[in-house]
Amino acid sequence: MQENIMRLRAEIEAYDLTAPEQLEQFRIAFTGRKGQLADLFDQLKTVPQEQRRAVGQELNQLKQLALDKFSQRQQELEAAAQNAPADATFDYTLPPALNTLGTRHPLNLVREEMVRIFSRIGFNVAEGPEVEDDWHNFTALNFPENHPARDMQDTFFIAPSAPPAHLGSGEMASDKALATPHHLTISPSHLLRTHTSNVQVRLMESQKPPIRSIMPGRVYRNEAISARAHMMFHQVEGLFVDENVSFADLKQTVYYFVQEMFGQDIQIRFRPSFFPFTEPSAEIDITCLICKGKGCNICKQSGWVEIGGCGMVDPNVLQQSGIDPEQYSGYAWGMGIERITMLKYQIKDLRLFTENDMRFLRQFEGVQLG
Repeated sequence: MQENIMRLRAEIEAYDLTAPEQLEQFRIAFTGRKGQLADLFDQLKTVPQEQRRAVGQELNQLKQLALDKFSQRQQELEAAAQNAPADATFDYTLPPALNTLGTRHPLNLVREEMVRIFSRIGFNVAEGPEVEDDWHNFTALNFPENHPARDMQDTFFIAPSAPPAHLGSGEMASDKALATPHHLTISPSHLLRTHTSNVQVRLMESQKPPIRSIMPGRVYRNEAISARAHMMFHQVEGLFVDENVSFADLKQTVYYFVQEMFGQDIQIRFRPSFFPFTEPSAEIDITCLICKGKGCNICKQSGWVEIGGCGMVDPNVLQQSGIDPEQYSGYAWGMGIERITMLKYQIKDLRLFTENDMRFLRQFEGVQLG
C-alpha cells in the first residue's frame, strides 16, 4: 500500500496541466469516483487494523494534494482566459459569413393559402379561445353525455386547481375575431379544445345569419405521437348558415377548395359518416398524392387519404345557438392543416412539423403560394 501511495503522489505532482482539457483528464484519473485514489481507499480495508489509521491519514493528504493542484490550476486557466485579448483566437483569413434569410414554416404557408382560397368565395376568418368550456366544445355541438370524445383518453381536461389561464391562437390577423375574456376562471368542465368547432358555436351565438366564416387554429387531443398523429395539431373549419343552404352547396365548396389547392385533375369522393353536430355527414377523401393512389403508409395502402369531415349543421345545434332551424340551414366542414401540408409537399412523417430540424425547414426557402 505504501508503494502505491508513493507512486501515485509522484504521478500527481508530475502531471502536466498546461491545457484546459487536461484538467478533466486529471480529475477523472485521480479524484473521480472511478479514479486511482478511489481504488486506494477501497483497498484500505485490507490494511492491518494497527496500520489503518496512519495509512488513512496519508490517503487523505494525497487526496487533498490532488484537489489543491486541480483547483489552483483551474483558477489560473480561468484568469488567463479572462485577461486574453478578445480577438486572440480569431482567424482573420476566414471568409465572411453570408447573411441568410429565414424560411416560412410549411404549416403557415398552407394555412395562409387555405385562407386565401376561401376568402375568394366570401369566407372571412373567425377565432376563439383554446381553453374552452364544456358547453362550447361539446354540449352545444350535440355531443351526448356519454360520447367517447368526452373521455379522458381523447381530451385534455383542465384541473380545477389550475391557475386562471387564457390561450388564444393569436397567430393570424382575423377579420372577425370573437371577443373572449382575458382571464378565465378554470372549472372542472374546462379543457383544451379538441376542434375549432367551438368557434362556430360562439359565432352563431354572437351574430345572426348569413354567416360565412372559416376558423383556423390549434387543437389538442390526448393521442400517441406517431408519423400519422400528434397530440397538438392545426385545423381549418368552415361554417355557412343562410336560407336554403343545401348539401350541393357544401359539395361545390369542397370541390372548389381541393382543385384550387391540389389541381384540377384531383379525384374526390364523399363517404357517409357520423358526427354529432351534422346530419347528414360525410368524410372527404382525395387521391393520395404521395403514392399517386398506389398505396403507402400515409393512406394505409388504400390509395385514398381522408382530408376532413363535413355535413349539414344539425338543427339541434342551430337551435341551441339561437338560430331558427325552420328558417335557416347550413353546412360545416373541418380539415387538418398538417394533412393538407403532407399531401401538398409529399411529407411522410407528421413529426417533422414540430422537430425544428433546419434541414427540413430550409427546403421551403422562397416557397410562395397563392
